[in-house]
Amino acid sequence: MHSDDLGMRFGGDHPTDRRRHRLAVALCREAGILDAPGVVHEEAPGPLPDAVLERVFAPAFVRAVRRYSVTPVLAAAPEAAQWGIGGDNNAYEGMHDDSARACAACHVAAVAVGEGRARSALVPAGGAHHGQANRAHGFGIYNETAVAIGALRDAGVGRVAYIDLDVHHGNGTQWMFYDEPDVLTVSVHESGRHLFPGSGFAAETGGAGAPGSAVNVPLPPFAGDEVYRRAMDAVVVPVVRAFAPGAIVAQCGVDHHHADPLSHMLTTMPLYPELWDRLLLLADEVCDGRLVALGGGGYEPCTAPPRAWALLAARMAGVAVDVAEPLPESWRRIALDAGCPDPAHGWLEDRGPTPDPARDARALAESDAAIAQTLAVIGRFHPDL
Repeated sequence: MHSDDLGMRFGGDHPTDRRRHRLAVALCREAGILDAPGVVHEEAPGPLPDAVLERVFAPAFVRAVRRYSVTPVLAAAPEAAQWGIGGDNNAYEGMHDDSARACAACHVAAVAVGEGRARSALVPAGGAHHGQANRAHGFGIYNETAVAIGALRDAGVGRVAYIDLDVHHGNGTQWMFYDEPDVLTVSVHESGRHLFPGSGFAAETGGAGAPGSAVNVPLPPFAGDEVYRRAMDAVVVPVVRAFAPGAIVAQCGVDHHHADPLSHMLTTMPLYPELWDRLLLLADEVCDGRLVALGGGGYEPCTAPPRAWALLAARMAGVAVDVAEPLPESWRRIALDAGCPDPAHGWLEDRGPTPDPARDARALAESDAAIAQTLAVIGRFHPDL
């Protein structure tokens, strides 16, 4: 597990807030998860060298990011837009190093798993998944999930499955590996009809050289816990099982939580231990537990991300957390000091969304239809499902 001293610093009221993973690491520390046998908590490494970045990203793109990072005012020129710099990804001094350090953490974690020095690894600050090989996108400069996948392959892992649970479609990662038959990308997300980045439809199934290598489950707004259980059990688990990867990279965003300001989904805290259990059981079954877990989205930094990712860390470390017990009071003080107005008292404490039986019934029916459509489409490539 890597340090909390990572993340982008876009500033202002930008939704990216480093408190989400800092509080997750703090909760791991205060709950004793980092003291469990076999757990190694590493400090954040320095920036990933350009030579390694350029195995994943276009050298001209890396040079451009460096240029705007040194002299941010240059990003005011229209040409910066071709690199995705500006708007959500505003240039600032140190931008390259911040993104390259997060990439380095993902790279180190993946190499450790790929070489067998670690069974699994968690980078709570990792998970940027929208960027392309030559363009920043969606709160991310360099695509950290692609770095982790590439590092596993460079370490000798022949087939890698990528599971994306973030509420936003993992478009960058999908397109970067769309023609790679040895990389399976599976994304469960709110439909692009309603949410950024506007992609991730069931018909996106892989390029001409890799048919069936992309699997998408686009869910309707207001989908909740039961929908995510069904998507995991009906699509994610059987597809990855059939692919038989040598390792899994998982993007574990929790921005589908009902309190998140950037989506319309309605999951709750009690779902997340179930998701992590399904994920870890799958990794145990198909690749001897070789899992690189990354954080991802979660834009209400005091609510779901810290507890969800600490519970993921506990399960990966084999630490039994009694979710009926209160959270450590020492962590609540840390959260208060970090500006969280009313930190949760319990691991799964959650008021939940406002009940609306008609809304929930409609979302469940539309979700079942979406899952059925995905299964029908991918059945052409995975007939045993």
